[in-house]
Amino acid sequence: MLTAWCTKTEKTEENQKQNAKYDYLVLVNKQHKLPEDWEANVELVETKNAFGETIKVEKEALKKYNELKDALLEEGVDIELDSAYRSVSRQEELWKEFEEEYWIDYTQKYVAVPWYSEHHTALAIDICIKKDWELIYDNDEMTEEREIFAKVHEKLADYWFILRYLEGKDDITWYGYEPWHLRYIRDVDVAKEIMEKWLTLEEYLGEVNE
Repeated sequence: MLTAWCTKTEKTEENQKQNAKYDYLVLVNKQHKLPEDWEANVELVETKNAFGETIKVEKEALKKYNELKDALLEEGVDIELDSAYRSVSRQEELWKEFEEEYWIDYTQKYVAVPWYSEHHTALAIDICIKKDWELIYDNDEMTEEREIFAKVHEKLADYWFILRYLEGKDDITWYGYEPWHLRYIRDVDVAKEIMEKWLTLEEYLGEVNE
């Protein structure tokens, strides 16, 4: 049964009409599969992450991420890219690698099923942070940096991003708190509503499973 926090608003419908190729509010999670034609239509650009690796990001998402990064630097917060787009084929390879090394139970717990990872959209960005000239990228260490991430999260909506996996809402998203996982939605008003009300994307779209 679906419990709706709210239905899709007129603003959401307008967002979809303006983006005929793909919907920036697309919901991809453990229950919602990536649209079949998504990878054929999404516009990707290449960039370097914090480790010098070439990664791909949706074109507009990267532009707004760079604006967010510049704004945070003015406040003394330095964020860096870690990962973004991951193809369905790469996810399939990753699943097989984990299954061979760690067996199925571990793989099911920690690796997204191919076609059901938000990283397939190229709208999801994982960041890491620089503090005292050192790069912090370990998940546990980043989770402890609450003051830094509070400043990051405060700026997200201004640049059309939301925090995707909120603390205390893993029963809705099926993922634990990830202060580093940002999601581009290309709509400042929707982003501000989501962040001000501290909603998951599932809640905003009325797609909450009981």
